[in-house]
Amino acid sequence: MFGLVALVIATIRHRASGARAIFLIGVWAIFYGSQAFNYNSLLLGLEPHWMVVSAQYMRAATTYLVLVVGLLTFRELTRGFVRRILGAMAILAAILAVLGFGRFMLTRQENWLLIYNELLATLSLLLWLPFLTSPKFASKYSVLQDRGVLLLGYTIFGVEALLVNLLRPFGYQLPRVFDDLGFGAFILAIGYVAMKGVYASERRLASLDSELAVARQLQFSILPATTPAIRNLRIAAVYEPMTAVAGDFYEFLVIDDYRAGFLVADVSGHGVPAALIASMIKVAVQSVIADAADPSKLLSRLEVILSSQLRGQFISAAYLYVDAEKHLARYSAAGHPPLLCWCAACNATAHVESNGPLFGTPCEPIFPTREIPFASGDRFVLYTDGFGEPENMVGEAFADRRVAQLLHDNSSRSAAELSLLLLSEIRAWAAGIPQQDDITFLLIDAL
Repeated sequence: MFGLVALVIATIRHRASGARAIFLIGVWAIFYGSQAFNYNSLLLGLEPHWMVVSAQYMRAATTYLVLVVGLLTFRELTRGFVRRILGAMAILAAILAVLGFGRFMLTRQENWLLIYNELLATLSLLLWLPFLTSPKFASKYSVLQDRGVLLLGYTIFGVEALLVNLLRPFGYQLPRVFDDLGFGAFILAIGYVAMKGVYASERRLASLDSELAVARQLQFSILPATTPAIRNLRIAAVYEPMTAVAGDFYEFLVIDDYRAGFLVADVSGHGVPAALIASMIKVAVQSVIADAADPSKLLSRLEVILSSQLRGQFISAAYLYVDAEKHLARYSAAGHPPLLCWCAACNATAHVESNGPLFGTPCEPIFPTREIPFASGDRFVLYTDGFGEPENMVGEAFADRRVAQLLHDNSSRSAAELSLLLLSEIRAWAAGIPQQDDITFLLIDAL
């Protein structure tokens, strides 16, 4: 029953640190407990013949397997060279189990290698002593958190086990009840210590979740709260992080009522490190607003500011300047996916590339600029990798097959409506596949 409860707990807490030790404790207890049934003469006398035969095989197997699982349990509670020693001992015990059970299958002799099995068990008990007697040794090679409880359990179990193993060669055998009590005390002590580790791990995870929730709120606070009101333009933005925090970033640089710049950036990697660099971009952008009308110069200055701080990470970025009064746009990018331009008059989508190197690379930071005239009804789409790269179940990328068609079929929809439609289409396209990257895109419509 103890073993079954341990297995249930290990299943429920399977993601927590220490769950594997709980699982092995459960298996260990079940193997040990099954021996009590297999040696019980009253039960064997009441069972049919086939169950008696099965009990003999179970007894022969568990006699050796109890030690294998016990050593694996000890291994989960240690680290360093002690963990390697226990792993080697578990392999040796498994070899003894295979040979001993194989001999039983051929000759029905149960105890052929039992003396070596007991010797290995005694060595493992002696190996456990330094953990309980030396706090320095325990802190270095053990993951245990409560030595006092384990010392009590070990003392009861160790004394009983050593007596059994030392007296058995001389023909003496202690009553079985002492063996059961010793093992019960030890297994409860290990279970208590392992469960403390599980709950400590869960408390740490809960604390991390709380901190990530705060980080998510802070990250959203550095993004624009609303889209800017630019005459003759309608703007929509979508930002869907893959994890609690993301490495994508976008910003609006408003110059006046007719002119604005649109920046999209994607930091390599995911999670907190990428999010911290994304917040650095927010600060850096504030210092280059004076160059908002010159994409090449703006990206060059950003590269100078950011590259010395990246520490091995990279940033792709794209910047679009739009003059809604002169119907002229300028575009430049740093290792970024192409700008999508929907032309209402020609009823087609063009891919505009004007790339320099990624931020953080040793290449010369030259960012060419493309001038793009546009007319009423035209549409621009700025995006990060997560918008175009999601694949369906047969490996087709969303950008390759669906984006141009969706822009064509929904040219009359507003930017806000189309942004929601595109997001739902991405999710439908990659249905059944977990989100692999942050999704960020901006829609800019010319009215």
